[in-house]
Order: sequence, then C-alpha cells, then structure tokens
Amino acid sequence: MAKEFKFPDLGEGVTEGEIKKWLIKVGDTVTKDQSIAEVETDKAVVEMPSPYSGKVLKLNHPEGGIVNVGEVLAVIGEEDAMEEQAEPPPSTSVVGELPEAETEVVTARTSAGPPIQAVPAVRKLARDLGVDIAGVKGTGPEGRITEEDVRKAAAPAAKGAAPGSAEPRMRAKFDIYGRIEARPLRGVRRSTARHMMEARSSAALVTTMEIADVTDLVALRNKVNAYAQGSKGLKLTFLPFIMKAVIASLRKHPYMNSSMDEEAEEIIIKDYYNLGIAVATEDGLLVPVVKAADQKSIFELGKEIKELAEAAQSRKIDLADLKGGTFSITNYGVFGGTYATPIPNYPEAAILGLGRIQDAPMVHEGAVVPRKVLHLSLTFDHRIMDGAQAATFLTDLRDFLERPELMLLDL
Repeated sequence: MAKEFKFPDLGEGVTEGEIKKWLIKVGDTVTKDQSIAEVETDKAVVEMPSPYSGKVLKLNHPEGGIVNVGEVLAVIGEEDAMEEQAEPPPSTSVVGELPEAETEVVTARTSAGPPIQAVPAVRKLARDLGVDIAGVKGTGPEGRITEEDVRKAAAPAAKGAAPGSAEPRMRAKFDIYGRIEARPLRGVRRSTARHMMEARSSAALVTTMEIADVTDLVALRNKVNAYAQGSKGLKLTFLPFIMKAVIASLRKHPYMNSSMDEEAEEIIIKDYYNLGIAVATEDGLLVPVVKAADQKSIFELGKEIKELAEAAQSRKIDLADLKGGTFSITNYGVFGGTYATPIPNYPEAAILGLGRIQDAPMVHEGAVVPRKVLHLSLTFDHRIMDGAQAATFLTDLRDFLERPELMLLDL
C-alpha cells in the first residue's frame, strides 16, 4: 500500500518550504522517523522525518522546488503499491481535504496545447474568476492546477492584465544594458522582504538618535570578560551589558515593550522581557529571541546569545527560538557605521540599533578628552507612543550605559 507523506504544518506562520536537498532517492528503503529531506522555510532549514517505513516510490518535488503545506512530498510503500493506486490522491490544502466526489482529476486537452489537469472545483473557480484555465501553469503534483494557481492568474487580471496570464504585461528590460543574473527571491530573503513591507505599511515608524559615553562600560566589560574567559571559557561581547541596560529602561517605559492589536484597537503591554537579537546569515537576517532576559545573568545572556547566533547562522535553529520577542536589538556597528534607521520586528513597538564603539572627543569633568562613544538609533511606532516618550527612553538608556553600576543593580 502506498502512503503519501504530505508537507506538514510546522506552525510559526510557515506556509511553504523549498526543497534544499533530498537525503534519499527513489528505490531507497526508509524507516519511520528517518530524515528524508532538508527543507528551507522562511525561518530555518529543517530536516523532514518520514512518518512511514517502506520503499521510496516517488519524490514529488525537485531540489530547489517550492512545496506548500499539505502538498505531497513523497510516496512511500511497497514496490507494487503505485500500480494499486489507480486513482490520484485527494487534493490537499491548508484548509483540509475536498469531498471524494470533487477530487477526481479531470484531464482535458485543448486544440492548441497539452492536457489540462484540474479537479472540478478548480475549474469552477477559474470560470467564476474569468480565468482561461488553459493558460494557467499547474504547480501541483504532475502539473495539476491548484486553486492557488488560479487565484494567482486572476490577480493580474484584476489589475488590468489579460485574464489567465500570471505575468504582468510590462517587465523592466534590464538586460538591454548588459549581462544580468536573475536570482529567485526565496527563503529568509523573501520572508524579510515581506516582513519589512508589512512593518512599513502597518506602523508609523520614526527614528530618534543619541550618543552615549561608554568609557566606563568598556572598562567594566574588559574586566568581567577577563574573568569569564579564565573561569568559564566564555568570551563576553558588549551585548549582554547593553541588554541589561535596555531591560532597565524598558521597565521605566513599558510602552516600548508593547505591540498594537489593530483589530481590537488596543495597546498590549508585555510584563515580560524577550529580547530579539538580529543575526546576519548568508541567507539573510534572522532574529533569535532570548526569552526571560531579565531573569538571566550577564554570563547566562552571553552564553545564550552565542548559542542562538551559531544556530541561526547554521540555519539549524528551532523555530520556537524565533518567536515571542517583545523588543529587538540590531548591532550593525560590528560591520561599521554609526547611525541607521532600523525597522522594528513587527508587531513589536520598537527596535534599538547599535553603531560602532569608537574614540571621540567629549567634554568630561570640564575638559575635552578622548572617550569611548556608542551611537544609538531607536525606531519606534508613533501610533503607540510619542516622540517625547521615545526620547526619554533613549536618554535613560544612555544614562544606564554611562553608569553601568546602576543597570547592573536593575535600578
């Protein structure tokens, strides 16, 4: 008997994945829970364990192909099981299975083209939307046309394009100026693009900036780091110290640790502190979240940041470690630069950007002397708070950074 292994709902808003690598091939024998594929979602690369034991009869998607939740990844069973499976499997989608009577694939041939494979419900949808189904390219198993294919074809028509055409009428001709390389927008980069546009279109974003004299913080970190490396084998960056200062400031300014419930028209203030830390990977930006950061020591924060960053960069991070943030920090200063206008990890209310710590002339105790300075950029949602609230948060944060003994006491 042949059994279909369908791409499962992984949660965390994941609706599709890209087959990065098949770990098996047709004809191989697999056991239950054996990993058969590496699939890249918009958050991580996950290994897909087989829910069945048996022989691999079919792989429904090539490496590099996109598979939606509910679509068949592979068929596993006995060698002669494919012959016994006379009828195609019921169509699947995120919302469930269609009744048996509606799942028969109807194959029709147009006078000018190859056979068209689509279930009656999909054909009816095409008629209702005014889409010529003969011009729709199927992305389902064996070229089957899905509801999503029809809806995508209908979208350009609604904007003035020819019905049934999945491409807009006009496309920029970049290659007339020279050689180009078109790379698909996939995985993390695709998710980042969508997320950034969602944040920009949903929130009223404003950025304010400040300079902190972190000379004393640098001295403290150097002392503590020497101890940590000698006794714990842990190299401490400045980030755990800055996180402590951020938490102390968030406690004084709870609106910074909030989000907007647009449907209920309510501001949701969180009484917990889960700090997202932006991590640059080869595939794009990921934001692992340090949960209950306020309850962890400098050493615990340093250790967890290191572990999360390594997991993110290897794309083996647990999806649960990428959700639940209340406030985020992005340290672009490690790559150079001073100020920026970072975009919050929507629906969070704010994000803090850290520039490069550098020497600069500052007035200290009545004299102009070289000091260590850190440039701070805070982007916030103006719907949730006003500029005065953001400025006082940033001022308090500056004070904690300049007097680190205070933030270590959580005052």
